[in-house]
Amino acid sequence: MIYLTFTLLFAGLSALWMFQKIFYPYFWDDLMYCLKFRKVGKAIMARMKCGIITYLDCFVHQARKTPEKPFIVFENQVFTYKDVEIRSNKFANVFKTEAGLKHGDIVALLMSNEPDFVCVWLGLCQLGCEVAFLNFNTKSRSLLHCFQTCGANCLVVGSDLIKCLDDILPALLDSAIDVWVTAESASYKNVHTLLDKAELASGEKPQVDIPPPNLCSTFLLIFTSGTTGLPKAARISHIKAVMSMAFLRLCGANENDKIYMALPLYHMAASLLGIGGCIDLGATCVLKKKFSASQFWKDCIKHDVTVLQYIGELCRYLVHQPKTGEEKAHRVRIAAGSGLRADVWKEFSRRFGKIQIREAYGLTEASIGFVNYTTEIGPIGRASYFNKVSLPFELLKCHPETCEPVRTNTGRCVVVNKGETGLLVAPLSFTNPFLGYVGNKAMTEKKLLRDVFKDGDVYFNTGDLMLQDHRDFVYFKDRTGDTFRWKGENVATTEVSEILGCLDFLQEVNVYGVTVPGYEGRAGMAALVLKEGCELDGESLYNHLLQNLPAYSWPWFLRLQTSLDVTETFKQQKKELVEDGFCPRTIQEPLYFLDSYKKTYVPLTQHVYDDIVSGQIRL
Repeated sequence: MIYLTFTLLFAGLSALWMFQKIFYPYFWDDLMYCLKFRKVGKAIMARMKCGIITYLDCFVHQARKTPEKPFIVFENQVFTYKDVEIRSNKFANVFKTEAGLKHGDIVALLMSNEPDFVCVWLGLCQLGCEVAFLNFNTKSRSLLHCFQTCGANCLVVGSDLIKCLDDILPALLDSAIDVWVTAESASYKNVHTLLDKAELASGEKPQVDIPPPNLCSTFLLIFTSGTTGLPKAARISHIKAVMSMAFLRLCGANENDKIYMALPLYHMAASLLGIGGCIDLGATCVLKKKFSASQFWKDCIKHDVTVLQYIGELCRYLVHQPKTGEEKAHRVRIAAGSGLRADVWKEFSRRFGKIQIREAYGLTEASIGFVNYTTEIGPIGRASYFNKVSLPFELLKCHPETCEPVRTNTGRCVVVNKGETGLLVAPLSFTNPFLGYVGNKAMTEKKLLRDVFKDGDVYFNTGDLMLQDHRDFVYFKDRTGDTFRWKGENVATTEVSEILGCLDFLQEVNVYGVTVPGYEGRAGMAALVLKEGCELDGESLYNHLLQNLPAYSWPWFLRLQTSLDVTETFKQQKKELVEDGFCPRTIQEPLYFLDSYKKTYVPLTQHVYDDIVSGQIRL
């Protein structure tokens, strides 16, 4: 009888195991990740009950816990957690006594990757300031726009970037903006120097009167191109910042890891996920001023790197490098990031050793996100039952032309079926807040969907099109609106069009992105209408771009037209232009290509096109 019972039990368990393997092969992966996610959440709540609430609190706690542990390795310098705490205190004391900064002030930060970026940032946090990160690739006109829209009354600029202010410094000083440079001396009149004063300042924490933190209040301002127009300052809440710090832990990193950071610190991925992740773990960050594909694996060996953060472009650069002995002699075990294309993913895994890829998806403005914690190549994450309970989301059916959600006769939105592409939206909640954009109520409201499934509900519209397959893997398909992604950056077509429209020989401009074989994202392309009697001046156009736009937003291709197609409401048509691409064989209108060596636009012949597609000409 006992034997029969055990036999039946074994048969039942075997059948259950077979059923799970066939129909739910990722059940245990999903369950284990869910348990890890819950464990991290409980740890955050327990920490908060002990008074460790904010991003700054977490850093101070770690500095007291492991003061002598290396926090930032930069070039030939090593900064311990204690070093960074003392230096950030010095900066805070200078800003308090010399600049009069206080709780609630907004301070813009324009700095390259360097330890003082982190020290200045944390020092300003000590005073209760809201810090606005400025993209150092941004040119004068957009830079002034960013500064004015974020409402900052003070600007801190790195010594290597002070020349970026040449065109706008008079306007800043005329507006009574305090400008500080991280140097001991400066040749600019009315620009304050920071390092000389910090040397004499106290390294003790400044005595300031700051009210108890509200987790849903603004912690940071990070600029994003969003879906249209010039960059917008997205408000980042304290709760989002703290939650972001758990990313590397969820990817499998621990306190013994050395994490390689070559992404720009003004990006959320670097500042919150990367630096924040190191603080959360008590790990060491190997910080690079700028990414170098040829130096990458040498750096990993030199600094004994075990975890790296990437964007898709970074990995593509690496796989296109000549093979070296270092690329398999490293100890890197985890690569975490986003935007990794499947073909690059395969080559990266094949070529560089046993590295766990943790492809993820996230947003600056909201907390909805995914992590692919499996070995499946291609998806950005999983949409299992467990994951949707932790971070709920929906994929909505939308109109193919407008990308607006389809609504029923009763005004409700419609969820797509598995295997169909839909618009990713997520309900607003305490753990998924959206504080909006500074000074842009219209764009803030545009990101919200109301009465989606019932009266009164509010969802955040990511503007991204996703697909959930029948195995519950989630794939990124495309980005709606007037933004495309190139070289790891969002390119706002409206901004590029406005810059090009300043040229006196152009009458109309329509900017869009086109796919190029072998590259992630879309390369910029512009349809142009010349003014009557004018010719295309490729050299002037190149110089205009050089002065006004970062290189990643330059159009690689031009298409000359006699007129631009518009809708009945006079909106420019992009869909057919995008579908046409840039092939001279299918487009009868004149095409041009950006020749970066000649510093001008040259005719795009079929021969040039073939060389681009084959990879002989690199973009």
